[in-house]
Parts: sequence; structure tokens; C-alpha cells
Amino acid sequence: MKKTIITVVGEDTVGIIAKVCTYLADNYVNILDISQTIVQGYFNMMMITDMEKTTKQFSDIADELEDLGKEIGVIIKCQREDIFKSMQRI
Repeated sequence: MKKTIITVVGEDTVGIIAKVCTYLADNYVNILDISQTIVQGYFNMMMITDMEKTTKQFSDIADELEDLGKEIGVIIKCQREDIFKSMQRI
């Protein structure tokens, strides 16, 4: 399993979850866990995903998600689970 952490942050608008999840489904990225909240108009979502079945490289997925975020007015970051865990220990 190739676990990846995806975060989405920005002003809340209609369709953020739908657009991000559609992109992931189209690229065979499975969502294992998802949490989202809206605080005073700001949207925050964190997903744990499995990228084992995607045919794209991690860097391509990360770049395309970043571009999608720019299109919909949010910041989307993608990190491999091992790097995410290492950063949290520092």
C-alpha cells in the first residue's frame, strides 16, 4: 500500500470535495480516510489515500492536485505518509 496524505485548505466554496474526489477517482487513488471541517468560512480537509493502483507518478499527482487547487481557489498539498510522519516528529 502506498499511503499518501492530502490536505486541502482555503475559503469554503461549493464543490471542493466533489472536484478533489473526482480527480482522485479518475486516477485510481483510493480514499482510505477523510476528515473535513469548516471554521468561520475556511475549509480544511485531510485525506489518507492509497496510490498503489494509480498509473501516474507521485510527483505528477502532486503537481496536478496543486494545479486543481489553483483552479478552485484552495491550496492542495500531497505528501507521502513516511515523510509526513517524519515531519511530525521534528
